[in-house]
Amino acid sequence: MFSGKTPVLLLLALLLASLYLMSGATHNSALFSRLYSVLLGINGLAIVLLVALIGKHMYRLVQQYRGHVAGSRLTARLVIMFIVLAVTPVSVVYYFSLDFLQRGIDSWFDVRVEKALDDSLELSRTSLDVRMRELLRQTRQMSPQLANTPDSMAALALNDIRSDSDATELTLFSPNGRIIASSGTDTSSIVPARPDDATMLQLRQGSDYVGLDPIRDSGLHVRVAVRVPSPNPVGESRVLQALYPVTDRMNTLANSVQAAYAQYKELAYLRKPLKYSFILTLSLVLLLSLLTAVWAAFFSARRLVAPITDLAEGTRAVAAGNYDKRLPLPGKDELGFLVRSFNEMTHKIALARDAAARSQQQAEAQHAYLEAVLVRLSSGVLTIDRNQVLHTSNPAADQILGVDLGAFVGRGLDEVRREHPHTRHFIDAIAPHVVEGEQEWRDEIILFGAGGRQVLMCRGTLLPDVADVSAGHVIVFDDITALIQAQRDAAWGEVARRLAHEIKNPLTPIQLSAERLRHKYLGKMDEKDADVLDRSTHTIVQQVEAMKEMVKAFSEYARMPRLDLEPIDLNAVINEVLDLYRGERSVKYLVNLDAKMPRVEGDIGRLRQLLHNLIKNALEAMESRGDARLSVTTRCMEEASCRFVEVRVQDNGPGIPGEMLGQLFEPYVTTKPKGTGLGLAIVKKIVEEHGGLLWAENPPSGGALVVIRLPVLTSNRGDDESDLTLALVNHKGNDDAAA
Repeated sequence: MFSGKTPVLLLLALLLASLYLMSGATHNSALFSRLYSVLLGINGLAIVLLVALIGKHMYRLVQQYRGHVAGSRLTARLVIMFIVLAVTPVSVVYYFSLDFLQRGIDSWFDVRVEKALDDSLELSRTSLDVRMRELLRQTRQMSPQLANTPDSMAALALNDIRSDSDATELTLFSPNGRIIASSGTDTSSIVPARPDDATMLQLRQGSDYVGLDPIRDSGLHVRVAVRVPSPNPVGESRVLQALYPVTDRMNTLANSVQAAYAQYKELAYLRKPLKYSFILTLSLVLLLSLLTAVWAAFFSARRLVAPITDLAEGTRAVAAGNYDKRLPLPGKDELGFLVRSFNEMTHKIALARDAAARSQQQAEAQHAYLEAVLVRLSSGVLTIDRNQVLHTSNPAADQILGVDLGAFVGRGLDEVRREHPHTRHFIDAIAPHVVEGEQEWRDEIILFGAGGRQVLMCRGTLLPDVADVSAGHVIVFDDITALIQAQRDAAWGEVARRLAHEIKNPLTPIQLSAERLRHKYLGKMDEKDADVLDRSTHTIVQQVEAMKEMVKAFSEYARMPRLDLEPIDLNAVINEVLDLYRGERSVKYLVNLDAKMPRVEGDIGRLRQLLHNLIKNALEAMESRGDARLSVTTRCMEEASCRFVEVRVQDNGPGIPGEMLGQLFEPYVTTKPKGTGLGLAIVKKIVEEHGGLLWAENPPSGGALVVIRLPVLTSNRGDDESDLTLALVNHKGNDDAAA
């Protein structure tokens, strides 16, 4: 009922009508008196309609404001702003208009003006009084001439009488005002001037009428109306009206004085009612203006906020996932452009959503396919970003590293290293390649974990960037520990076989031949030749024995027996071996064994061989020193909840050449002129067989230091995990030497 453009047009029409009627009434008080009730009713109806409109909108706005509806607060602010902008100027205009009305109307009624009008009117009346009495007498004389004239002959009689008089028009009326006949000098006038009701009333009361009246467009005339006696005593008398012209000058002056006096009297009579009516009308118009402004504020605010409300609802719909939402276009202005942009945006988002859904389905299918492939791979696969955050891992990676990497997806590798210390070396080895962003790289990594020593062949590739976003790295690694061990065993088995075939078999004939020459010819030669033969054959026999020992050492290295593991007190084994060397040379032994050393699981014979080789190498390195010192230290250590024992063998000899530190534990590597280069290689192999770690270094105090770490025997054995736990310690980059 109160929506759309109809109320707007209706209210505008009512308001304009009120203003128009008020403007017309300002110049015509009689018109104002007749239309005042209509004007008041129109304004009252408009006020009621506006109050209903405003009340409805106010109630709706309050409900929306309390319900936190989108756009309600903006609507309230706009309404308040519009009301303030409308009330302020209208109030100022109303104040000055009210003052102007009161002062203006009061200024109309000045005493001097009223006296001047009275004098002017009296002067006019005095000058016209003689003329009007004369014309009244003349007209009365005409009345008897028409007494016996019937109505049908009245026109001719009037024409004859007018010709003999100064009248411009003679008209005969019936008692009820009907025109019987008329005669006038103005042939263009068809209808004669009729007397007003007051004149007719005066004639009916038995009095004649004479007065100065304006006659249509002819100006002022002296109107004389007299009764014409009826020939029938019981009949009604007729009325004769005569119009006598007034000179133009007198006519003008009389009209001016008459109009001014009449208007003044009328205004004087309506002075207070007119003032109150003007004030009331102005107040009504002001109230209408204010209410219209308030309603227009609601209407305009609603029109302005409607697109914003639609946008808010559309935004909520888009946030809820409804990308098919379309908003109605409010127009071609900026808000309309914004709504069109929103509709275009949602349309493009819907298209992008559909494309993304299709892409997601394809990606999920590819992901399922890739996951199926990764699950069945025997190689470990990891994908990480440049910040070393883990994104993907396969079961083979969990099995090789002994870590449930699925629990660390989305987390950094640093957390894996903190919770699983045995992966530290693996993570530290791949970190430089990831940080530097190498396209492709390969590396062999040695890892010591719950299962002991592992050798991993690791390969990494930088994934291509997608949409300027780094995809990270994919890392593939394999556990080649068994492969390397098998290759090594096969290689040294082949070496041993070749040594036995190529060297060992000819050695016995050579030795027997040398001894036969010695026994047969040594006693038959002269002293000088015998001496040469003795030295030559002795050298041959000695070198043959040395070669036999070398072949025997290689054979032992290549074909070491299987370990016979048992719990061992390592301190007791160390003391047992050291007792064999004490007293042989003037060497000072510094022994510091941890009394709380736990037991280790190992082969006691192989551990004795390990200690023999280390001590023998140290003693040989200190042969030229008079203050030789050999230090043997043991201790139990724990890092990140991993326990292990550490054996440190240190001498004060010349130390290890720097260029040999990386290959010190490889076969054929030695600094001794008579060494085979297999002693430390055998030591390394024994340590690896026991799941341990060793390295060598030149300490700041001088000499050489060999450090061995072996896992501690634990009492709790799990079903899936080894009972040995080892913490890897990176020590000056010598882990490669441990390989």
